[in-house]
This record gives sequence, C-alpha cells and structure tokens, in this order.
Amino acid sequence: MTSIRAAITGVGGYVPEYILTNQELETMVETTDEWITSRTGIKERRILKGENQGVSVLGIAAVKDMLAKTKIDPKEIDCVIFATVTADMTFPATANIVASAVGATNAFSFDMGAACSGFLYGLSAGASYIQSGMCKKVVVIGGDKMSAIMDYTDRTTCIIFGDGAGCVLLEPTTEDVGIVDSILKSDGAGETYLHMKAGGSRMPASRETVDKRQHFVYQEGSAVFKFAVTNMADVSAQLAGRNNLNADNINWLVPHQANKRIIDATAHRVGITEDKVMMNIERYGNTTAGTIPLLLWDYEKQLKKGDNLLLAAFGGGFTWGAVYVKWAYNS
Repeated sequence: MTSIRAAITGVGGYVPEYILTNQELETMVETTDEWITSRTGIKERRILKGENQGVSVLGIAAVKDMLAKTKIDPKEIDCVIFATVTADMTFPATANIVASAVGATNAFSFDMGAACSGFLYGLSAGASYIQSGMCKKVVVIGGDKMSAIMDYTDRTTCIIFGDGAGCVLLEPTTEDVGIVDSILKSDGAGETYLHMKAGGSRMPASRETVDKRQHFVYQEGSAVFKFAVTNMADVSAQLAGRNNLNADNINWLVPHQANKRIIDATAHRVGITEDKVMMNIERYGNTTAGTIPLLLWDYEKQLKKGDNLLLAAFGGGFTWGAVYVKWAYNS
C-alpha cells in the first residue's frame, strides 16, 4: 500500500506596512541601533497600526495571498489551524474568524497556542489530518500581533518582537515529498522565565493588573537564551541524525527568528553553512508563530522540488521542536 504524506503545496504571507526601526526605538527606550543589532541581528520590525486591528487581519491577508497564488476554491478547505498567542479574543477562535473572512465555509477551524513553536505544532497536526484521510486540504497559519502585548518602556523585550503572519496549504501526496518526520517537545517549568502574568483565568484583568503593567510579555532573557540555544540545536541534530541528514544533503535550515546567535548556534550544531540558513530577522524581528512561515514565503522562489528543509523552533512554555520537510513543488 502506498503511504500518504502531507505536502506543502502553497505558501502565503503578510507583514504590516509600518516599519519600526532601531533608530525610532532609540527615541522610546534607552537603547541604540548598535546594541540591538549586535545582540539580536534585528534592524527593524513591522507593526500593525489602527483601531480594531487584531491578528486576524494578518492571518486573513496571508491566506488570501496563498489562495491567489494556488487558485484553489476556499470552499475546498477542510481545516484551518491558526498558531498564535495573540488571538483577537479569548473566544471565538481567531481561526474561525479567518476561515469565515476568506470563504472557507466548509472548514472546521481552531487556534493552537504553543508560542514560537506554534507553527511547527500546527504543521504536525495538519499533516496528521491529511495522512489519516480525514482532510484533503488543510491551511496552517502562524502569526502574531506582538505589539499588542509589548511594553514599549521595557527595552529587554520591545526591541525583539514584531507583527506578521504566514501560512501554508497542505494536501495529500504519494510522491517522495512532504512532511517526513517531526520531533515536538515541551516543558512547563519554563513558565517562570517567559510568560504574560495577567489576562488569563488565573489572574483575570482588573484595575490592579493594568496598573501593575501585567498584561505584557515578561522575559528573563539570559535564561531563555540558554534554554533556546541548547534545546533548539539538540532537537535539530536529533531529527537530522535519525533521517540521515547532514551538511551535504540539507538544502535549507529554516530556523525560528528569535535571535541571530541562537540561529547561528543551531546551524553550527547541524553543520550548516550560512548560505543554507533562511534569515529575515533583520527586517521583521521575532513574529513568534509567524517567523517560519514568513521565511518560507520570503524564500519560496528559491525552493526546488525535492529540497530537504529542516524547520526548527523554540518558544515560551517552554516549547520546542523540529520538522523535516521535502519541498513539493517548483515556484
């Protein structure tokens, strides 16, 4: 019996027009372009401006971009998964809002919260729906409006994050392409180091939580950096090893765009040279669940059918993982 894999058959993306540069941040907090660039690799990030503009705006634009390129009828989509930690509302799911807006009226849809690893989690879940035969077309979106939960008086966090979203279309294939393997991990002990204190059921919004500025991202940078460097590199090496992937046959490393030093460490661990590492952190910063699909969007025209891609991420929670993808088409 021929096995079925889930193949990425289309990519879409969107970033807002407004560009927040390091130079502008110098006027907001005590920092410099040189300090930000040397420690993170970030030069600018995109910010979604305007009233009543949630992360759904980014997701809708990304999916519409993908639909325009693939020419598929949105009514054929069976499932929409939106990986995000900045949902429009507690409920309904932002995936529901996106599905309705793009005309995916026959799809079931749900959000997935795994922070920066969310897109990899969603990709693996979507692939399972395809492989089981339950779905024929699954859209997986990764995106965040991080500016909505950013304290622009906290220079340790506001320099890092930006807004953006990307998506992929998954369809079944019997060819030797598609999502081949994945390793996904989590460790709830990481809550201490990276979280948002208020706004959930444990600490609902109140005058006190707002006054204490507890509705913004809290991060202990050095601890997160240490965990990220170790675990993102380790899981990438583990996945590469069990699939006989090495510097010669990996065409692209597709790493979460959190910090250039973490990206460099992961590339070094699996023996990948810089010319094989996808990178756009200098332009977008860390868009959380949006970084990996935005890389695929930016690099789509450079990808060839059969290319071996190693996707890797690390996020709050802690969550981390890696996915091995054989690219399914020529652009």
